[in-house]
Amino acid sequence: MTDYLTKGASAFIDDIVAKCGEDHKAWAETFALTYADTLKHALVKDGDERIFVLTGDIPAMWQRDSTAQMRPYLVPAQNDPELADVIEKVLNRQFFNMALDPYANAFNQEANNAGAQTDKTQMTPWIWERKYELDSLCYPVQLAYLFWKNTGRTSHFNQTFELAIERLLTTITAEQDHAHSPYSFVRPDADPGSILANGVGTPVAKTGMSWSGFRPSDDRCEYGYLVPANLFAVEILNDLAEIYKDVLHKPSERFTFLAQKIDAGVAKYGETTNAAGEAIYAYEVDGLGTATVMDDANVPNLLALPYLGAVDREDPVYVATRKTILSKENPYFYSGTYGAGLGSPHTLPEYIWPIAKAIEGLTDPDKENKAAILDLLTQTTAGTKMMHESYNVEDPSQYSREWFSWANMMFCELVMDYFDLHVKQA
Repeated sequence: MTDYLTKGASAFIDDIVAKCGEDHKAWAETFALTYADTLKHALVKDGDERIFVLTGDIPAMWQRDSTAQMRPYLVPAQNDPELADVIEKVLNRQFFNMALDPYANAFNQEANNAGAQTDKTQMTPWIWERKYELDSLCYPVQLAYLFWKNTGRTSHFNQTFELAIERLLTTITAEQDHAHSPYSFVRPDADPGSILANGVGTPVAKTGMSWSGFRPSDDRCEYGYLVPANLFAVEILNDLAEIYKDVLHKPSERFTFLAQKIDAGVAKYGETTNAAGEAIYAYEVDGLGTATVMDDANVPNLLALPYLGAVDREDPVYVATRKTILSKENPYFYSGTYGAGLGSPHTLPEYIWPIAKAIEGLTDPDKENKAAILDLLTQTTAGTKMMHESYNVEDPSQYSREWFSWANMMFCELVMDYFDLHVKQA
């Protein structure tokens, strides 16, 4: 590991600590620790032009996690070329990964055969895990787009980027007709969350949406069309159209066409109704009439749609969806002495996720609500001053994952948001 804490990042930490003052001293302590931690302990030099990102206490790089880990650094990178260099090298590694295998969700630093090599799928020595998750394609594209918008740089739109995007397009298009997909996944002797029926998942109809084998929790999709991931895909495909048109000066219509097909599929098949009869977004559907009323703590989820740029916060379907999933109508909404929020079938019942609490704050315009969430998050670290994957709402000393950099950085982004320090979106 290499310490990538730049002078600009250190100055940014000092600025946030000063803004917190005595009123929010706990925020300041946790922010200073976690914002520095990713740069100091999670980044590994990978040659001259790439940086490998550890997710935390697992020695692998997730495409999704690494994007979320880098996103809060985009703000100081606007004025810190050294920090911008770090992000660009992470992007170079992300698109190197995607070009290796667009179906993989997590990668090894080297071709060392680490990870789940006994899985029955097209494993290679580079791959830690090959659970196909649509969001693993979306997240790096969004980071690349936001990096351009925040720094003005375009050098990361290079040959490897274009190769990766061709594979992204091929994959998303192929999974619009999953019955003819080249992908399958079997984990011998696995828990049910890692088993796809017959290695390919439950049946789905062609809808225009794109199939995903697994959720961003790395648990299997019960029904193949993960609605929040498809809406996220629409957003990044439109981002790619802008990149290809305005930066690369190459045809962009194929991105727009695919985005429109997926968006139409969500509009036709991706909604259901809550107990009150209101139209809401389903979490998953199969195009055959089945739709799930739920949300999972991991992003992309329904709660995060405005944060991802996929829907407007005032969209009436989103408003009704938000009300539904932040209630007991969502089987993974838990409440107790130490907070209320989204959990996940990936973790124990009655455990809520700091990532989801941060998203709850980031999608709420009310600063008092943001502050209450930040207070809760700093009060439930079990004295570590670090975010965990999840914690027991009746006993925060019971938690999962000692070091989880994605959660740390989501906390940091909410602190920044409270002080009106936002990533430029366009």
